Amino acid sequence: MINLTPAAMDAVRRFIRGSATPVAGLRLTVAGGGCSGLQYGMKLEAEKAEDDWEMEVGGIKLLVDALTFPMVDNVTIDFIDSLTHTGFRFDNPNASAQCSCGSSFSV
Repeated sequence: MINLTPAAMDAVRRFIRGSATPVAGLRLTVAGGGCSGLQYGMKLEAEKAEDDWEMEVGGIKLLVDALTFPMVDNVTIDFIDSLTHTGFRFDNPNASAQCSCGSSFSV
């Protein structure tokens, strides 16, 4: 299960409404990078891949490939909009370490 806070759901809905193309869902990815070794990624996806895990949270379809899912299972995604930081923040119970900004982690 992946959790989105109300602020994250509002932000994702704004991005979907502003998209110039149809959106099948929000893709969550993990790739090498960031200060802790692995970095989260998100993008609006035009179509679901055959091997995607698909789940709906608050009316938002989330798409996650099979390799990424174990690393983001039970993650909570929030959206912060403050004077010093604007963007998504991930709280991942699977992470053995996480950077202070919440955008990268290690397992």
